[in-house]
Amino acid sequence: MMKKMLCVALVTFCIQTVQAAENLYEKNYKEQNNSNLQSMQANPDTKMYVSNHFDDDNISMLESGYDMMGSSGFEAGSIAPDLALEHAKSIKADVVLVYSKYASKKSSLSTLQTIKEAAKTTGEIDEDVLKGDEEQYKYYASYWAKLSMPLLGLHVIKLKHREKDSNEMIEDDGLKVLAVIKGSSAAKAGLKRGDVLLKIAGVEIQTPAQLSQAVGKNKGKEVKISYERNDRLVETSAKLIAQ
Repeated sequence: MMKKMLCVALVTFCIQTVQAAENLYEKNYKEQNNSNLQSMQANPDTKMYVSNHFDDDNISMLESGYDMMGSSGFEAGSIAPDLALEHAKSIKADVVLVYSKYASKKSSLSTLQTIKEAAKTTGEIDEDVLKGDEEQYKYYASYWAKLSMPLLGLHVIKLKHREKDSNEMIEDDGLKVLAVIKGSSAAKAGLKRGDVLLKIAGVEIQTPAQLSQAVGKNKGKEVKISYERNDRLVETSAKLIAQ
């Protein structure tokens, strides 16, 4: 019986060692929209931040001139956040944001502690103790690259709404501003998060592609911008960067 219990404990330790050798952040990494974003630095000094303010963090990163390279999401036992930093360095990200939250009960760590305590005394442990489920956590990491200042400096999204008398989804006019990059032409023109972009240089903007086309066509020029804020039509001018 002693040999059987010690063998079970040894197998448990071996399994944990193999799991620790596998970087789950790397294994579960998915590139964002196949955009192949890269840092402006050949060898960036990658920074890691552990947080629990997902939405606010994303907006803050966009406003600071970063864009998402990709993300990792998975469920597992206890995983060191340093593994996320390790993967971030391998893909040359400027910043990695790491999140985790409790998922389910019963901890393999408590099982490991029981094994350690048994080793200090008789060395015996009931094999049923080793059958407990490992405590699970949900992990998520986002990887960011610092980019050069864009011509205008807006992150936008196309919104839809459901018609009251039907289930039909109708696209809203214009593009909703998700974030304005600090120090950009858009920021200097007074645009803010939540505004609805309607026109640039007299051209109606209904899709992100139309926005890119209008901005690219007028780079280096001062253009008129029409947008909606709090149900009011507002007009301003912005001097687009010449790249």
